[in-house]
This record gives sequence, structure tokens and C-alpha cells, in this order.
Amino acid sequence: MSVKNGSTTFLKVIIFLIGVAILALCIYWLPKMAIKDAKAHPDSAYFLIPFLICAYGFCITFSIALYQAFKLLTYIERNHAFSELSLNSLKVIKRCAFIVIFLILLGIVSLAVLAKVTGEDAAGPISLSLMGILVTSIIAAIMDVLQKPIKSFLDKKEE
Repeated sequence: MSVKNGSTTFLKVIIFLIGVAILALCIYWLPKMAIKDAKAHPDSAYFLIPFLICAYGFCITFSIALYQAFKLLTYIERNHAFSELSLNSLKVIKRCAFIVIFLILLGIVSLAVLAKVTGEDAAGPISLSLMGILVTSIIAAIMDVLQKPIKSFLDKKEE
């Protein structure tokens, strides 16, 4: 096994473990937390629906991006890093990043409405959400930067 294959295999294992963690979050922890919060605050339990929609949308979108990253590593292993397939994977990851940003913004709006109704302070969760938007924006920018050399290589190849 060469160093390149070893590092891509390591990254694939990490992606797989993150995917398992996301699956566990969706199946076990999110419903458990929603039920616990609904029992603790029955007067505002209807606000859980937008949060659950955002959370499951985030998990699904993140899982799609993980799958595309896994595929991209497979293309790199097979020496197809500069191919149309890898360019498509990068485009899908970038679109997923924008969807995640939208879902986080939707969660911030829901949280602001909930804070206004209940009178609680939502500054902490909102600041964490804004940090998540920053990180996701950086990932989208990295995907855009990685797309440019592949596009130029494919354009030169067509000529």
C-alpha cells in the first residue's frame, strides 16, 4: 500500500465514522432530545418542529456531502482526480454547503422567534450558529478553489 493509498484510506475511514455519528444523531439523540424538551416545556413544544426540520435537513445534506467526499477520495485513488466526475463531486459538496448555511439561518430565525416568545436569551446558540456559517462558508470557498484547476485542466484537454 503506497502512502497515497494509505492517506486516502485513512480519510475514508474518518468519513465513514463521521457518517456513523450522524446516523446515530438522527436515529437516537435528536428524537430523545426533542421528547425531553417537549416534556420540559410543553407550552413551546410546537417550536420543536422547525428545529427538527432544520436538524434532519442538516444531517441529510451533510451525509450527502460526506458521500461525495468519499467518492472524491475514490477518484483520487484511481488517478481520476482531474476528471469530470471529481468536478461534479466538488460541485455537489459546494451546493450542500450552501444548503447547510440556509438551514442554519432558518434555525437562527426560529431561535430568535422562540426567544422573543419565551423571553429567554438566545445569544449563545445564535453565536454558535454564526460560527457554523463561517466554517461552512470556508468549506464552500475551498470547494470553489479546488474546482478552478480541474475546470481549466478539462478545458485544456478539450482543445
